[in-house]
Amino acid sequence: MQAYAINIPEIVAEVEAAFARYEQALVGNDVAVLDELFWRSETTLRYGATENLYGYDEIKNFRAGRSPAGLARTLTKIVITTYGRNFATASCEFERNGKNGRQSQTWMRTPDGWRVVAAHVSMLLA
Repeated sequence: MQAYAINIPEIVAEVEAAFARYEQALVGNDVAVLDELFWRSETTLRYGATENLYGYDEIKNFRAGRSPAGLARTLTKIVITTYGRNFATASCEFERNGKNGRQSQTWMRTPDGWRVVAAHVSMLLA
């Protein structure tokens, strides 16, 4: 017997909306929204293309110091999967400046809404 349902339509829609809000904030360098969407915990992590960030404070400091130039990108594939009503993954492939990359995020429902608890961004070599 399955203890949780996968891809409940209304939960998928919630995570899709949170993911879209994150993407808009990312390419628009809306640091306040990006900070809001990461869970404020020392266990939150973000592995970036050039940095490893452990805890909300390191992620927030990275965002505050990041250049707003060259953030535009095109998403080429998005896969969102929800597990029950409070946990989800969002993965995408993207193209930025002629280079291909990928991103994965783990989302958790909190009392404040959906928040990223872990993220990974990497560029493909070819």
